[in-house]
Amino acid sequence: MTTWTDHTAERPISLTAPSGIDRAAHHRLDEAWLAAAWSHPATRCFVVSGGQVLIDETPDGRTELVMTPSFEAPLTEAHRYFLGIDEDGVSYFALQKDALPGRIDQSARPAGLREAGLLLSPRDAGLMVHAVGLENWQRTHRFCSRCGERTVIAAAGHIRRCQACGAEHYPRTDPAVIMAVTDEDDRILLGRQVHWPEGRFSTLAGFVEPGESIEQSVRREVFEEAGITVGPVEYVASQPWPFPSSLMLGFMARATTTDIDVDGDEIHEARWFSREELHAAFEAGEVLPPYGISIAARLIEMWYGKPLPTRSFI
Repeated sequence: MTTWTDHTAERPISLTAPSGIDRAAHHRLDEAWLAAAWSHPATRCFVVSGGQVLIDETPDGRTELVMTPSFEAPLTEAHRYFLGIDEDGVSYFALQKDALPGRIDQSARPAGLREAGLLLSPRDAGLMVHAVGLENWQRTHRFCSRCGERTVIAAAGHIRRCQACGAEHYPRTDPAVIMAVTDEDDRILLGRQVHWPEGRFSTLAGFVEPGESIEQSVRREVFEEAGITVGPVEYVASQPWPFPSSLMLGFMARATTTDIDVDGDEIHEARWFSREELHAAFEAGEVLPPYGISIAARLIEMWYGKPLPTRSFI
């Protein structure tokens, strides 16, 4: 496997730009330090619920996470997660609640990562993706996988500990490969999943299986989904993707065959596109581009040579 040399330096992939937040993991088990940080007047926190947060527009047109000082935060018994410290020494926490709080001014609105990730600053997007990932894991891993007893939160939200058998459980991240496959004529292979609406096409993707390298996973997934064999594989970049708990590993891959045979289970349709054909399909509304927040959009753009048409998150 070789490595793509661009690394998207000019247009960083969403959710990957440096956030300026030090996660300061060494503080997570220091209850005295956490208590002092929480009570500090400079500390800021926000609520996460069901993968959503509150966002608001500032007078100068920016979009920000709605954050409050910790002393104004809604009460929560245990679901308070330490996210890190910025370069000015400000500590940030997320509070997991069953519902987002109401806002008196009515200007703030709930938003998930697909919308907010494109609007927020790198700092706020980094805080949000961290909080959403923790929230999903906390909601779905309340019981010990070893003995079945209920677990409790530890390490400021980054561990669940079983008091019955002593097991510790850590946030789950599932590696997945996503690849822009091109052929010797420099066409790109795009597919439409069975549950997607008509016209929505994107790059192929799939999860890495146990005992499998990421290069093997790229080749297996492309062959299983589209019947195409792949030769050279080039790593491009990764993207955290907590929908619910993936880490997307992006690749450019070169096909050695071109006859498409979709599996029918995951992929309903797959097609080869030249740049001219894809441009015409966008113009005619025949093909909808991937969401701009996704690494899929950036992989296609690297081949396409320019930004894709914008698409609503709705």
